[in-house]
Amino acid sequence: MELLPDLATLTDADLKQLIKDLQEEEREISYQRRLLHGKIDILRAEYQARLKAAGPETILSQVDVESLTEILAGKAAPPAA
Repeated sequence: MELLPDLATLTDADLKQLIKDLQEEEREISYQRRLLHGKIDILRAEYQARLKAAGPETILSQVDVESLTEILAGKAAPPAA
């Protein structure tokens, strides 16, 4: 991230342009964030649908019961996500 220029040296027009430029950059970043959230939501929904289709025994077979027991008992740190 760029540091701000010496604000005392900017003209009013320069300051207004800098504000406009940063607002546009913020809009672009916000748009990209919304797109990413949408993609994540779609992927999560697909994953959930696959888990439901596979049935409950498949879901339970993916759980490491021993690690879960240790975590809940406070004997181990949770795995990194």
